[in-house]
Amino acid sequence: MKMKASISSTILAGLLLYPVVLLLQLAPLNVNAADADPLMDFCVADLTKDLYLNGYPCKKPAAVTTDDFVFYGLTVPPQTNNSFGASAVFGFVGNFPGLNSLGISIARLDFAKGGLIPPHTHPRGSEIIYVLEGSLYAGFVTADNQLFAKVINKGDVMIFPRGLIHFQLNVGDGPAQAVVSLNSQHAGFQLIANSMFGSNIKDEVLQKTFFLDQKTVDRLKTIFS
Repeated sequence: MKMKASISSTILAGLLLYPVVLLLQLAPLNVNAADADPLMDFCVADLTKDLYLNGYPCKKPAAVTTDDFVFYGLTVPPQTNNSFGASAVFGFVGNFPGLNSLGISIARLDFAKGGLIPPHTHPRGSEIIYVLEGSLYAGFVTADNQLFAKVINKGDVMIFPRGLIHFQLNVGDGPAQAVVSLNSQHAGFQLIANSMFGSNIKDEVLQKTFFLDQKTVDRLKTIFS
């Protein structure tokens, strides 16, 4: 009887442990199933293909050249004679095919005296800025409306976390210039004012959100449309 009881206890323990062992065996499979890293040395974007993907299809390796990995756009300063007195040149995958699948991009910012890159977000990427010339009042606002901002000068570096509203204002005595890098091949660029007043949102929403009268809403829609 004791031997039968012992055998029964062993079988019961085995049955109880089986699900645990099975989960432990399957766990590594679940971890390894999602592979976000590149599966090749490179995947230069083939911008000629009429395909809509989360990214771009790859060029055939035989068609890839060194120029696919070099971007010349930052050599030409963007015009700053606009209403904000500032502008940017982006090296995103759409004009820098070698970025495809690498999760990075770059941009050049130029500011006239008093120039502003207005509040905006990059929905798909965090940003790091390096000041080449001048002084910028730069910062970002968190989801609970906390402001992190200060004046950064030549040689300084600052980061703006992914998706948060941020800005840069030239507070120096002359022009300013900076280079930024983002951890996305196409981080997106969404200007807050343009999104609100240039997207055909119903006027009543704008009036009640910003406590504006119809005349002011009409004027702002004219500016940002």
